[in-house]
Amino acid sequence: MNIPRLYAILDAHFFQDTNSMLAAAQQLVAGGCALLQYRNKSANARVMLEQARELRRLLPRQGNSCVSQIRRDTGHSASNFNVRLIMNDRADLCLAADFDGVHVGQDDLSPISVRTIIGPDQWLGVSTHNPEQLREADLTSADYLAIGPVFATSSKEKPDPVVGLEGVRRARTLTRKPLVAIGGITRGNAASVIEAGADSVAVISDLIREPRRSAEEFFRILG
Repeated sequence: MNIPRLYAILDAHFFQDTNSMLAAAQQLVAGGCALLQYRNKSANARVMLEQARELRRLLPRQGNSCVSQIRRDTGHSASNFNVRLIMNDRADLCLAADFDGVHVGQDDLSPISVRTIIGPDQWLGVSTHNPEQLREADLTSADYLAIGPVFATSSKEKPDPVVGLEGVRRARTLTRKPLVAIGGITRGNAASVIEAGADSVAVISDLIREPRRSAEEFFRILG
């Protein structure tokens, strides 16, 4: 599978309301993002499903007239608008919202259980924080693996220990699957993470202010 260099994460915690989150999503796509993860650690399932469905409505699959309108408004090519939406944690909500995949952590449903729910065609990502977890995840049907936190991060209340660039290099030697680095990644350090072996960088905080401009700058840096 080909995974975009930039993996944007929309964390509902950082937005005042659904509309501001949707506006940010639209700007990220206008900036070239083709992979967005919806993350909401505090809302109940009903709210999460409502927000997820609004994201799907705003960012339908390629060929939809809404996508064509965004393309006309921004001048971007069609290839940038086949946006994949990934649900954090919840395989059931992925299906209910017609998302394109699920990302799970070490404390969520097992990859085997998630694959049983979502089927063979949806993307499945798994977070790992050390070599042992990565080796185990590599044996599953996961489509990509995440490693982190690479740097100190404020996006989690109780983050796992920082793995650093050396942790990314080690992870690269342990899997041939696409590797997504996450945790404290900014425009200032993203290039070094890719050089260490990551295929993609997952970003939350450094995309919040001026999402379109920030995404464009990431893509210029990442090449």
